Amino acid sequence: MKDLLQLEDLRVFCLVVRKAGFSAAAEAMAASPAYVSKRIRLLEQSLGSRLLDRTTRRIALTEQGERTHAWAQKILQDVEQMSAEVGAARQEARGMLRISSSIGFGRVHLAPVLSELALRYPALSIRFEVADQLLDLAREGIDLDIRIGNDIAPQLMARKLAQNQRILCAAPSYLARHGTPTQLSELSRHNCLVIKERDHPFGVWRLQGPQGECSIRVNGALAANHGEIVHQWALHGHGIMLRSLWDIQRELAEGQLVRILQEYHLPADIWAVYPVKLASSAKLRVCVEFIQQYFQRNTRLTRPVALQG
Repeated sequence: MKDLLQLEDLRVFCLVVRKAGFSAAAEAMAASPAYVSKRIRLLEQSLGSRLLDRTTRRIALTEQGERTHAWAQKILQDVEQMSAEVGAARQEARGMLRISSSIGFGRVHLAPVLSELALRYPALSIRFEVADQLLDLAREGIDLDIRIGNDIAPQLMARKLAQNQRILCAAPSYLARHGTPTQLSELSRHNCLVIKERDHPFGVWRLQGPQGECSIRVNGALAANHGEIVHQWALHGHGIMLRSLWDIQRELAEGQLVRILQEYHLPADIWAVYPVKLASSAKLRVCVEFIQQYFQRNTRLTRPVALQG
């Protein structure tokens, strides 16, 4: 190698691979495509190898590019961990933090807490992404995912932030027309509002009941891939839904929704999920602890038992 490798070049290279393009990487960095091209060119010159095959429509890693990408990810992770463990980054929350969550929970609960987090730690730069499907944290470069549900891959680390459960409910108008189910098996004869959420299998409701875990297949005239849409349909009297307490507590308290089959529920706690240890990153540790403390002060999230029975 003629020149020493630059960490910035490795960062830009990994971002180009993750974003699958120079323009998308430049936009994510708030830089120009020319700057991105320059960093990639310098990296290729330093290594003496072509790393990317570029066409007008896409980019593809060469064989040497694949090897370089694997090494670059490891090098950057090691450098960040070294900085966190040895330098001031261990004591002070600063730098970029990429956070993801589902759309509904992110809009209602996380957006306000992240606003407070940004005010408390002005050296943090937060990028918040919402999507109603699970993201590959490593591939997408996500530092922290706030998710609903207790099925977490073993290679990931997690901390429970608050209790939550999904319950069965419907509007009084629907129950007046179609009757209130008294047994779980009766749901198959009702109009159920089915939603495809992050960890919720479509058309199958897995519930905890007096006899332990059970599953029931449901269907109905209306289905969607967005929880807020199903929420509105339930309020309009279209059917029975399975929905998180954090989302429907007000309507339950006001009588707009009625809980049915109260002995059944789906545990769906609120978790912070991350790919590295909290001790290795001050910004990640501070963020997780801040969100946890925020939720502990929010009784709507931490005391669902008050609505049972």
